[in-house]
Amino acid sequence: MKQSLQLKLGQQLTMTPQLQQAIRLLQLSTLDLQAEIQEALDSNPMLDVGEEDFDSSAASSSGENGDLNHNEASDSATESAQQSKAEATKSDSSTQTNDDSSNTAETEWNEDNIPTDLAVDTSWDDIYDPIPTGSGLSRPDGEDYDYDSRRASSESLQDHLYWQLNLTPMSALDNEIAETLIDAVEPSGMLNQNLAEIFEGLQAHHEELELDEVVAVLHRLQQFDPPGVFSQDVRECLLIQLNQIDNGNRDVENAKELVKNYLELLGGRDFKQLMRKLKLKEHELQAAIEVIQKLNPRPGEHIGENTTEYVVPDVFVSKINNRWMVELNPDIAPKLRINSDYASLVKRADSSADNVFLRDNLQEARWFLKSLQSRNETLLKVSTCIVEKQQGFLEHGPEAMRPMVLHDVAEIVEMHESTISRVTTQKYMHTPQGIFELKYFFSSHVATDSGGECSSTAIRAIIRKLVAAENTRKPLSDSKITALLAEQGIQVARRTIAKYRESLNIPPSNERKRLV
Repeated sequence: MKQSLQLKLGQQLTMTPQLQQAIRLLQLSTLDLQAEIQEALDSNPMLDVGEEDFDSSAASSSGENGDLNHNEASDSATESAQQSKAEATKSDSSTQTNDDSSNTAETEWNEDNIPTDLAVDTSWDDIYDPIPTGSGLSRPDGEDYDYDSRRASSESLQDHLYWQLNLTPMSALDNEIAETLIDAVEPSGMLNQNLAEIFEGLQAHHEELELDEVVAVLHRLQQFDPPGVFSQDVRECLLIQLNQIDNGNRDVENAKELVKNYLELLGGRDFKQLMRKLKLKEHELQAAIEVIQKLNPRPGEHIGENTTEYVVPDVFVSKINNRWMVELNPDIAPKLRINSDYASLVKRADSSADNVFLRDNLQEARWFLKSLQSRNETLLKVSTCIVEKQQGFLEHGPEAMRPMVLHDVAEIVEMHESTISRVTTQKYMHTPQGIFELKYFFSSHVATDSGGECSSTAIRAIIRKLVAAENTRKPLSDSKITALLAEQGIQVARRTIAKYRESLNIPPSNERKRLV
């Protein structure tokens, strides 16, 4: 094979480490960004926390004419930051005072303070004063007190059932059967297999075991909390709960008969058939249904680990002097700066290991600060553009939402659509209408008879409003909703209405039918 040299021209996109870092910070949520900043502070000695918030977090505003007034918003942000700083300084001073008083209250002792001659029945509290329960000495210094994590319940449904089983006197065999049944309970509270399968598994270890014994244990467990647990189906779950209600109530007795024999008719909303078979009048049937509606077909779901998810708004939007103001949340990240003491140690011509370490960390710190500034500027610019285009939503709610896609914002701010997608993911805006993810403001459009456009978000809001105001005896079908929208000049296919309705978790008309 003959070797040769060739010249070739071409273009290639290379992502520098700085660009990769900027893109990664851009798509982080607020909580992830705080963790990233803390990690950078821990690993880079050149980074330090300043006393004021980011200069780039100065607010900007968009008036009704679409013009931006950066200076006015910046003054507002600076004033807000100074207020926050003053409050924080005051809080720190108060905390320091409390800590100092707590430290003086601590009992100092050593081995010399321990008496050598003590009575046999002497306790610690007889010699030393106990530490007050409410004092700050009850936790180690420097440990953050996480109220939610220490108060949150992490008990599972199985734990709750085992706790009750330990309080219930049973024989060894019955206790083993009960543990097997508890292990077969789903998070909903239902058994994940039928009783015959559970019996076969137990009989493999206890050949003399009878099915009646398993049934007897099951009936005892069905009296556990929550009511309806250990049920094999929805009918049994509802009946268990009804049996725990006063049997002298006529409405409860009607509800029991309805659930026992005609649950399928109730699911199909065939009220006329139910009144005929149960020989009930309309108000009597309605009273029985109201009893059933108070029951829980999935009793185990309210027990278990309850993880709270917090949403921290990245952007605040408010109307001041008839102008919509957009401001980045000044509390989402601390003000970072280069540590001047360490930076002054860097020498230009020195190639020693220590100097290289300092120089590399200084460069990384500058890149990190620049990436953070770029993130804030991009977020502020995109948020301002959204506010300009969605002032109708801010004034009147979802029904006034304008259609908008990523390309519309990308053209205005002169950025790529992928950048807009990153900056609007897991970023939240606090508005007078509530807190919304930035992606909420993007929606497709539907043409109107007048030649205009209507947002799909606005159509969903109209559907929700129509269903909320409908006659429950004759709920609106998808075709009827289509016709009502057409009267407003909005042409939407029936299947599109069905898709929007399902996205709103609104059941079809036959399932929304009520007696009253």
